[in-house]
Amino acid sequence: MDPIDLDDVLATFGDAWSPRIVTRVNDYDIRLARFAGEHVWHVHDDTDEFFLVLDGEIEIGLRDPQERVVTLSRGQVLVVPKRTFHKPSSKEGASVLLVEPAGTLTVGDAHDEVPAHVDVTTGHLI
Repeated sequence: MDPIDLDDVLATFGDAWSPRIVTRVNDYDIRLARFAGEHVWHVHDDTDEFFLVLDGEIEIGLRDPQERVVTLSRGQVLVVPKRTFHKPSSKEGASVLLVEPAGTLTVGDAHDEVPAHVDVTTGHLI
């Protein structure tokens, strides 16, 4: 029950698309991730996904049902509803806080081919 400094956690890793589990709230992971370049189109069948941009800017491609892109800057939040295909990306790099049920894969339940730079994980403990 000690405070967690998010900047300190972010300083411990530089890999993009390889989230760290900062803590848990009930059955949910609170994750920190670095975004750089493009992730992969994917969908979570049974859960929404929460994005809070801590630093930088991200884009999230959405297919709901038409394809569109939402841009988020520092301090902005977006919840991608379950069963919505989405593809996060960041041109300049960003730090993002994510909230998902523990055990949720970074590439969802269905996805396009996963590029080598995307870590297929349920998150790494800090």
